Amino acid sequence: MSKTREVYVCSVCKAQTPQWRGQCPNCRAWNTLEAVAVARGSAGLKPAGAVLAKVRPIALCDVADVGHAPYGSGLAALDRVLGNGLMPGAGILVGGEPGIGKSTLLLQVAGLVAKQARPVLYATGEESLPQIKARAERLGLLDPHLTALATTRVEDVLNALAVGRHALLVLDSVQTMTSLEAEGLPGNVSQVRAVATMLLETCRRTGVTLILVGHVTKDGVLAGPRLLEHTVDTVVSLEGDRRHTFRLLRVFKNRFGPNEELLVFRMGTDGMRVVDDPSTFFLDARDPSLSGTAVVMAVDGQRPLAVEVQALVAHTFLSIPRRTALGFDVNRLHLLLAVLEKRLKLSFNQVDIYAKVGGGMRLQEPGLDLALVAAVLSSYYDVPLPEKCVLWGEVDLNGQVRPVTAQEARLAQARRLGYIPIVYPDASAGGIATVAALQQQLFRRH
Repeated sequence: MSKTREVYVCSVCKAQTPQWRGQCPNCRAWNTLEAVAVARGSAGLKPAGAVLAKVRPIALCDVADVGHAPYGSGLAALDRVLGNGLMPGAGILVGGEPGIGKSTLLLQVAGLVAKQARPVLYATGEESLPQIKARAERLGLLDPHLTALATTRVEDVLNALAVGRHALLVLDSVQTMTSLEAEGLPGNVSQVRAVATMLLETCRRTGVTLILVGHVTKDGVLAGPRLLEHTVDTVVSLEGDRRHTFRLLRVFKNRFGPNEELLVFRMGTDGMRVVDDPSTFFLDARDPSLSGTAVVMAVDGQRPLAVEVQALVAHTFLSIPRRTALGFDVNRLHLLLAVLEKRLKLSFNQVDIYAKVGGGMRLQEPGLDLALVAAVLSSYYDVPLPEKCVLWGEVDLNGQVRPVTAQEARLAQARRLGYIPIVYPDASAGGIATVAALQQQLFRRH
């Protein structure tokens, strides 16, 4: 027999609560809560010992696909990175740091979908209804088809879904919701698993698109069980520095479109606005006459972006020189400095070296190596690079420069933007092969 637990059900409004109270928290009636035994692990209230209905397999050719065509989110660029838009019955998990703009972006999507005369339910456990209304008024998204619900009980959300025909459900956030089917405080593994499973099963059965907001840990990964990422259809992350205006939306998993897509937003008082051409968006206010700066043609997702890399080499007064890196792994900086000392016979034991990626971006791709080397040499010799110089390439431990992915796309984008010289790893086509060749080409007098 399945395990049972005791919950209290109001005899007037049928609301559920895990503990007895003198007054019903939903309808405010007194002395109406009655104890009822229910089975664990099922969505909704079910008497103990109830028999589940049998589910039979069906031939794929006989499956009806009417009503499962994707619909637009109101943002054409977002539809492109998601595949063809929002798919009925699909589950989308959105992660990001606190204050990065998740609630603002999803309220925009909810409002734009509602303006298409599609019923939308925005359920939140983090804000009150007046707060959501104030933000919607600021964004100009108030619409009769946009309804909101402030609760921390998933049963309230399921009951709201049962009333009317909704196209989209936004839940902000899954860590704030609790279920009567699980024990523990909101946000623990059992509660997150139970809430997500109940919502996903209901939305897939009724054809409602589900967007779940998930918290992230201090390391930037989604909190909670990895079961969430396996269960949903799409996993996206909203990143960026809260002190800057831009935000990056990355797609890590997508069953309806390409992975590793990237979308750039600009945060403003009127919400998130898509940056149509982010190729040079991260080079604002750059002064090319200064030493220690280089431009890398990086590929983040499927699109080449011109990003500034900065380095500062300064005399040290410490017994152990300082090495600092922002926007990439500091171990990469240590590795490249060791290569320069070995292959170019340079000495960095009396200098501090600081390096960062401009604009608050984080880059992990290997094409960053060559631009980082050029920025360090530029600061070391105190010689600026040519104004329109752009670089990319992977540097190995032997000092050789190796090709990276999307070489042709980077080259075409650099030529389109008018960069010259273009320094890239292809010796047979006018590129360079080693870091020594880079030094000879850009710093001949040194």
